Amino acid sequence: MKIVLFGATGMVGSRIAAEAVSRGHRVTAVSRSGGSPVPGLVAAAADCSDPVKVGELATGQDAVASALVPPRDGSDPQVPFLALNESLVAGVRRSGTSRLVVVGGAGSLEVAPGEALVDQPAFPDAFRGEALAHRDLLAYLRREADDLDWTYVSPGAELGPGERTGTFRIGGDRLLTDEFGNSRVSAEDFAIAFVDELESGAHPRSRISVAY
Repeated sequence: MKIVLFGATGMVGSRIAAEAVSRGHRVTAVSRSGGSPVPGLVAAAADCSDPVKVGELATGQDAVASALVPPRDGSDPQVPFLALNESLVAGVRRSGTSRLVVVGGAGSLEVAPGEALVDQPAFPDAFRGEALAHRDLLAYLRREADDLDWTYVSPGAELGPGERTGTFRIGGDRLLTDEFGNSRVSAEDFAIAFVDELESGAHPRSRISVAY
């Protein structure tokens, strides 16, 4: 496959890039710096707020992957993150590529019917803004992107560097937990599930979740 990956140098994006390259895919890794997260790919510098540039990079690709993250400068991330993703979607539309797979958040996952994790009293305030920004993105895709073959991939509540085990579960809108009530997945295993979805297209126009 030919894949263009936006946000390729971040913690999750770099692991997605490495996983895709290891499977023989042709990856164009896009970031503001233009840095290359792993050997064996094409690196490009671009700002996703420019839909024309996004469209140029996405043209001729089999799939577009996004590991963009909300601003982490202490400001409210909701409005700028949604605007960034609106530009990304506009650029994907310009390119004629229909497949879009997005790294999402865990905060919008349900802990009970109609009750999202981010709305629970114990949800950490430090991560609430980012979680709400990701929830806005999911709502936008569901509301405005029916013309694209998108999938939104949520990790468990805890996501960080760790071991690549190849063992995890795939769910839907419900928060996945283990027998001890923990919800987590390593970034390495999340990347496996993400690239699996890029390859298979098994969950069009829907959200999936990944956790142990």
